[in-house]
Amino acid sequence: MKSTSANRQMVRAAMTAPYLERGEEHDLALAWRDRDDQQALHKITMAHMRLVISMAAKFKNFGLPMNDLIQEGHVGLLEAAARFDPDREVRFSTYASWWIRASIQDFILRNWSIVRGGTSSAQKALFFNLRRLRARLTQGNQGITDSALHSKIADALGVHARDVAVMDARLSGADTSLNAPIGGTDDGTSADRVDFLESNDPLPDEQVSTIIDEERRNVWLVQALETLNPRELRIINERRLTEDSATLESLGQSLGISKERVRQIESRALEKLRDVLTEATPEIASL
Repeated sequence: MKSTSANRQMVRAAMTAPYLERGEEHDLALAWRDRDDQQALHKITMAHMRLVISMAAKFKNFGLPMNDLIQEGHVGLLEAAARFDPDREVRFSTYASWWIRASIQDFILRNWSIVRGGTSSAQKALFFNLRRLRARLTQGNQGITDSALHSKIADALGVHARDVAVMDARLSGADTSLNAPIGGTDDGTSADRVDFLESNDPLPDEQVSTIIDEERRNVWLVQALETLNPRELRIINERRLTEDSATLESLGQSLGISKERVRQIESRALEKLRDVLTEATPEIASL
C-alpha cells in the first residue's frame, strides 16, 4: 500500500510539474553534465515524467502493473539524462523517448513470460506489433488463413514468416509448468508433464563409461608420446594435437628441413605410436 501511495504521489507531482522552455532545459542540462548538479537533474526528470507516464500507458495491455511500467520508464529517463548532450541542440524529450520506450519494452520482455523472448530486433518487433497487425489484417477478412496472415505480417515487419508463426504461437498460449499434473498413469499414480519429456542424451551409466574410456585413452596416449624424440614430438603436436594444425611447409621452414622430410618424420612417429599403443594395450587395436 505504501508503494502504491508513493507512486500516486509521483504521478500527481509529475502532472503538476512545470514545462521547461528550451533555454531553461539547456541550462539545466549543462549544470547536470558539467557540475553534477542533482537539483538540475531533478527538475529535468520531473518535467518529463508526463512523457514516461504517457509512454507506459501505451503498454498497459501487456498485463503488467502500470506502476512497474512507470518505474521502468523512469529508469530509462535517468539513463537518457546521463547520456544527453545539450550541445547538439536537440530537445531532451526527443532524445529521452527512445530510452524510456527501450527500458519499458525490456522490462515487459523479461517479465511477460518465464521463457526469455525477444532477444533480437526482429523478435522485439514481432512481440510488440504482431497482435496489432493481426487485428488490423483480420478485420473484415475473417476467412484469411493463418499461413496467409503470417506472410502479410512478415512482409509488413520485414521478418520471416516462420518467425511470425513461432511468436504467434507463444503469444496465444500461456506458460505451463513442467510439474503440472496431466492425469493418471496405468498403475493409478499421477504423472507430471516432465515425466513425458524425451531425452536423446546417453544414459547415466553410458556417460560414465564414456568418460572412463576417454581418460584411459588419454593415459595411453601420454605414455606413448614419451617414446618420441623431441623433433618427432614437436611435429606430432603441431600436426595432430592442435586445433589449427601446422602445414608441412611451415614446419619444415621452422625446423630447417624440407616438407618431404617433415612428412617422413611424421609418418615414422605415427607408426611408432601405433606400435607402442598396440603392444602395451592390445585392445586399442580395435579402436
